[in-house]
Amino acid sequence: MKTWLVACSKGGVGKTTIATHLAAEAAVGGLRTALVDADPQGSATRWCERRAGMASAVLPVDGTRKSWRKHLPDDTQRVVVDTPAGAMERELEPFLDVADALVVPVQPSALDIEAAVRFLESVGRHPRVRKGKLRLGLVGNRLKPHTNASQQAMEVLRSWPFPLVAQLRDSQAYVVLTGLGKSLFDYHSAQVREHQADWEPLLHWLDKRG
Repeated sequence: MKTWLVACSKGGVGKTTIATHLAAEAAVGGLRTALVDADPQGSATRWCERRAGMASAVLPVDGTRKSWRKHLPDDTQRVVVDTPAGAMERELEPFLDVADALVVPVQPSALDIEAAVRFLESVGRHPRVRKGKLRLGLVGNRLKPHTNASQQAMEVLRSWPFPLVAQLRDSQAYVVLTGLGKSLFDYHSAQVREHQADWEPLLHWLDKRG
């Protein structure tokens, strides 16, 4: 069982969208997948509920409870954790202690970058991150690739001590699909495949150590 944690202290950076898409990709690939919703707003849980009738359903688990791990079935193969806005190292410690990888979404604005710096400084104090035992990857999210703002922001991220593992372009499709309990990985059209290609570097990075 592998556990992937999606976290950043700033709200609105796309944590739930990334978490649900990672969960959907695993489930579509045939893995028994659980989505741990640590956000009291419950958006990831509602996404799972909308998906319940699909062959690639994802099990919702209440991550606001300390006993969340007890609610994972023994045959679970993939766990994705969606976290709330404002959470820093102290609040995330139970997840940082067990995660195999930490995915940090960052949007291309000065405010988002400043918030990400503070977040990275916070989680960087956790022993597993500090010692390199918990891999941490940055994801540029909601990018407009041909704009100076997005390009400059990605240059900033490349200079940071953690790898920039993916660049996801902005698209209204994410809003629509998440609201339906679906993901890009549930479709096979040419247009969708272009967006799916944005995810390949992230998926490769997550899987490269098993």
